[in-house]
Amino acid sequence: MMKKKVVFLTGAGMSVESGFKTFRGQDGLWENEPVERIATHEGWLREPDFVNQFYNNLRRKLYAAQPNEGHRLIKELEEDYDVTVVTQNVDNLHERAGSSHIIHLHGELSKVCSSHNQFDEHYVRELTEEDCEVKPGQKSADGSLERPFIVFFGEPVINIGEAAKAVSMADVFVIIGTSLNVYPAAGLLQFVPSGKPIFLIDPNSVTTCSAQHVEVISKGASEGMRELVERLRSL
Repeated sequence: MMKKKVVFLTGAGMSVESGFKTFRGQDGLWENEPVERIATHEGWLREPDFVNQFYNNLRRKLYAAQPNEGHRLIKELEEDYDVTVVTQNVDNLHERAGSSHIIHLHGELSKVCSSHNQFDEHYVRELTEEDCEVKPGQKSADGSLERPFIVFFGEPVINIGEAAKAVSMADVFVIIGTSLNVYPAAGLLQFVPSGKPIFLIDPNSVTTCSAQHVEVISKGASEGMRELVERLRSL
């Protein structure tokens, strides 16, 4: 018997319990720097060394964080379900928890790439915890400056098609820790097949623009995942 497909869409709230702050929340990662300076292509062109140093610092915070129970419960669902994680997060906590099928929409903080050929996999490089910094002027294999493998504002979200396809095949769709304010990720809700269960796990109120019923679990990621696991057993 084929396993049911469960597709998750995770946002920054997924990682709060891991000690990795949300970008947009109170005391968020961008609080002390304007987004235009550290998360746009124009900002990169103006101050590449400053932008790289910002992400060097952020990367060190990531390596100090650990997957939380919510991450681990998503991984454990693979025993009984065909699980895909679509994440807006740039952290690698889903990977470190052991999830095997992850689609990153906004890039990966643990990687760097060419500034001329951002999505050319030949120039994408994974950094280690021991060597997680990009030095000033450091170059990629194609001779261009190395930059964070992050989708800056205004750059294409190239994995959105793969994510939409996964959502369109879901038997269950689960949203965790995202405000659903950032597009195109927020639009994935519209790809859920009619009549399939949709769950939203978030301690905060989230507005969903969907004609389908969304079952809300008003809890944080770990507590909410514990409840979801129980709910899935009754489907």
